[in-house]
Amino acid sequence: MHRLEGAVRSYAWGSRTAIASLRGRTVPSDHPEAELWLGAHPADPARVVDADGGQQSLLDLLSADPPQHLGDRAVGTFGPRLPFLLKLLAAEEPLSLQAHPSARQAAEGFAREEALGIPVDSPVRNYKDASHKPELVVALTRFEALAGFRDAKRTVELFEALAVPELDPYVGLLAGQPDSSGLRALFTTWITLPPPALGALLPRVLDGCVTYLASGRERERDFVPEVRTALQLADFYPGDAGVLASLLLNRITLKPGEGLYLDAGNLHAYLHGMGVEIMANSDNVLRGGLTPKHVDVPELLRVLDFDAASVPILEAEPEAPDGVATGAPVERRYRTPAPEFMLSRIDLGAGEVLRVDADGPQILLCTAGIARVECGGETVNLKPGDSAWLSARDREPTVHGCAADTLVFRARLGDLPGMPVVDES
Repeated sequence: MHRLEGAVRSYAWGSRTAIASLRGRTVPSDHPEAELWLGAHPADPARVVDADGGQQSLLDLLSADPPQHLGDRAVGTFGPRLPFLLKLLAAEEPLSLQAHPSARQAAEGFAREEALGIPVDSPVRNYKDASHKPELVVALTRFEALAGFRDAKRTVELFEALAVPELDPYVGLLAGQPDSSGLRALFTTWITLPPPALGALLPRVLDGCVTYLASGRERERDFVPEVRTALQLADFYPGDAGVLASLLLNRITLKPGEGLYLDAGNLHAYLHGMGVEIMANSDNVLRGGLTPKHVDVPELLRVLDFDAASVPILEAEPEAPDGVATGAPVERRYRTPAPEFMLSRIDLGAGEVLRVDADGPQILLCTAGIARVECGGETVNLKPGDSAWLSARDREPTVHGCAADTLVFRARLGDLPGMPVVDES
């Protein structure tokens, strides 16, 4: 067991206060802090810290002896690499409109770009690795996002409420085919509009958004969050076709503790807020707008899922329901189909203790209060923003609440059919 020192990633959309405040550092920070990576991704691995203060890359530690640190279950299924990446994410400004490939699409895309000789660090490279990237974000603050295509009939209602004559051809297109094919046709049309056509359409749509918000008519104000979001995105990314595309997506608000799971092909954008994010250990992102970075429209269209559906908001479910009735500390899990990861939360009061044994590696991240992790005679103390690494060989670790309202997130392997899992009761 080791204390884990995460790698801070500075992107323009990050916050100068959120991560720094959580970790008890001076604010504002010198640079926007967008993400704190807690894992062994080659782009920026975290570092394990010894009792004497010495540090080593987690990637190097795992590479030296994968079975010992990851366990047979992880290595046998995912190879000699940590299959998940845990993050703290703090979005002050919107992230790009993006989607992630399926496992098959990622493998094909990676092999294709390797054969073409495109350097992995090239700005026009789509596939940095051969893995898919399912992901889950759990809100620590109010968290705003766009995710998945809205039901086409509701989108037609939104367009009609905007009452923009220039939108009429697109309303007709979608109304005549209110399904995934109609959404694909409309999204493809908008994302490939020539600059003169986009320059003529987008200002008219934004004018319609302003008029809509000024309307006092009850029915026409059903879409206030969607319309405000389009106007805000236009301020950040003027002239970007992604602003139009945002009007096709579900607008979601997460309260602290609620989660959002995104599988392959889900077009999404995080807008604002702070959360704990976990994903398969991949950096494959296909962008569709709201960014100055590379946008490969044909490849994006190849991976997108245009089936309209509401995106369910996840609540943490108790692992041991009996504990809820007795008042004992209970671990609550966010259930997803991803085998690469499982994320749960542990809420502890002062003096409460919970055992967190697992068949494989795990990372514990404290986001509130003070926690103490004990394992094999070793102790790691965690304050908000601190984390601990536990390898597969670390048996019977316990988490102790050392303050009221202590919150620890626990990342580990997901459920693998046909393989035994340690009984944690």
